[in-house]
Amino acid sequence: MDHDKVVIIMGSRRDNAFIKPLCSALKKLKLPFETRISSAHKTPHRLLQMLQNYENSGIGIVYITVAGRSNALSGFVDANTRYPVIACPPYSEKFSGMDIYSSLRMPSGVSPLVIINPENAALAAAKILALRNSEIYERILNHQQDMKSKIELDDDEYNARAYNG
Repeated sequence: MDHDKVVIIMGSRRDNAFIKPLCSALKKLKLPFETRISSAHKTPHRLLQMLQNYENSGIGIVYITVAGRSNALSGFVDANTRYPVIACPPYSEKFSGMDIYSSLRMPSGVSPLVIINPENAALAAAKILALRNSEIYERILNHQQDMKSKIELDDDEYNARAYNG
């Protein structure tokens, strides 16, 4: 049997630049992942078939959906899977970020999590997969310790050079 994995579904190829830090974070956490492109508006039948294939795969999945504007993708995926869905919508300068509401306001019975920062979406996916995998859990603990150590080192270096008092 294959290992559990993260499946990133982008609404279009234009989202590719946005997912680069997400993919980097998943690689750093050594999580298997794949990226797909599908649209709830333009290719709903293909998207449903894709989801059905994952449902039948026998492995655990965490979806991360990346779609802006009217984010139907996240709700559509969530409504058609038993697996967790993390919506990670790109910020839109064009709409001053107001299109985020399409990710936050979902119909009843549809519950994708919303995380704006791509690296944080990767960490959330890792934490979900860690519920079934102790190796991922250990990698998360190491990642958290690395983050804490960096802050402590930054503080030590800053205080050594700072004008204090």
